[in-house]
Amino acid sequence: MAPASRKSLRTHNPIRAIVDPIMAHSIKCGKERGDGKDQISLALGDPTAYGNIPPCPVIINAITDALTSPGMAAGYVNAVGTTDARIAIHKYHYPTTTTTLQKHEKDKEVVVTTTPDDVIVANGASGSLEIALTALLDEDSVLLVPRPGFPLYQVIAESHGARVIHYDLLPEQGWQVDLDHIDRIISEEEAKTNNDTNNIKVVRGIVVNNPSNPTGAVYSEEHLSQIIRLAEKWNVPIVSDEIYGDLTFGSNVFHPMANIASKLGYSVPVITASGLGKQYLVPGWRLGWIIFQDSRHGSIQEVKKGAQRLAQVVLGASRLAQVAIPAVLNPSNESDVASIAHWKANLHSQVESQAALLCGLLDKCHGLQVIRPQGAMYAMVRIHVRLFDDDIHDDVSFMKLLLEEENIVVLPGQAFGLDKEDHDTTPVFRVVFCA
Repeated sequence: MAPASRKSLRTHNPIRAIVDPIMAHSIKCGKERGDGKDQISLALGDPTAYGNIPPCPVIINAITDALTSPGMAAGYVNAVGTTDARIAIHKYHYPTTTTTLQKHEKDKEVVVTTTPDDVIVANGASGSLEIALTALLDEDSVLLVPRPGFPLYQVIAESHGARVIHYDLLPEQGWQVDLDHIDRIISEEEAKTNNDTNNIKVVRGIVVNNPSNPTGAVYSEEHLSQIIRLAEKWNVPIVSDEIYGDLTFGSNVFHPMANIASKLGYSVPVITASGLGKQYLVPGWRLGWIIFQDSRHGSIQEVKKGAQRLAQVVLGASRLAQVAIPAVLNPSNESDVASIAHWKANLHSQVESQAALLCGLLDKCHGLQVIRPQGAMYAMVRIHVRLFDDDIHDDVSFMKLLLEEENIVVLPGQAFGLDKEDHDTTPVFRVVFCA
């Protein structure tokens, strides 16, 4: 019998491990349950699941036009993406300039350039993260990821034999990054390797997700600057997951990590992962990308070359789907510009209204307390277990009983790295308000 590969055996999804056994015996149909309560999922982060918010019409029209054009966008393309798509992505992220002169080290001028050649189009933002982290990590290297955080980073890293260390987010401070915790983690890892004659960095990257899944946090420019300064102190690249982009609420503003790094003199390399799926409501089209913005020291040139080689293994996103990227990121006429702006304003308004409605209702529930989201499509809800009977003792037991009694699905905090053994932390669960 052929054995499974070590990589496949190292691959475990924490959400599936917790949720699948619970969902295995659930009944979706209220009639079959006998109580008329059809299943409602507040767990799936798919904004198209219920069809109440349509995708951006400019995207639909671009694909329709491509299908009726000669050639039908049907052939192979460069493994890193079509030229038009990469130019559009670059222009979207760098609308004003591609080259900046920075002075450092006795006022020597260093040219820091980011071009379309620094872009790789991939099979969704998840595929772009897979390429980036595979190029960055080796066995026994270390990746720092947020807790609570989207488990994909851990799944990818551990599948390659890398170690994952969680750094804390601070719920009382809007889920900001616990900078002191990161500092202690890296300090301890550096101390372990001080005698390593190979001088190879063990901590290879810090993942930052902004806006955040699962917390709904949106970080200020000041806080992002603090993260960059800390990464500079330890000479560690930042992997910035920005799939939700400018989907923010109220006065909260999205600041791309790479823009902040450029303002601070390109002292830290930033690998940005983004895509169209969540911002334009086409998650199933699998349109994502990574952009390598290097530091002034040329820190990640070899990582970028490695990612470009990895992109040749599987030819990324569909050529047809890539037609949508320039259509919305670099529209060719004023009519499309206006249509996109109108659609995005409506999307933001509707998602924010749904967030306010759901969070307001949850706040009225006995024993629950919502931590208000600032953006993205999610909110975290505290469970004050002392206010419930003994059947509810943590987030997983709450999820089970909510499913059994009301046929409503949520995701427990343990699915996002929160430790069930940490009795000093109030249990939480995540809800989705985008559908």
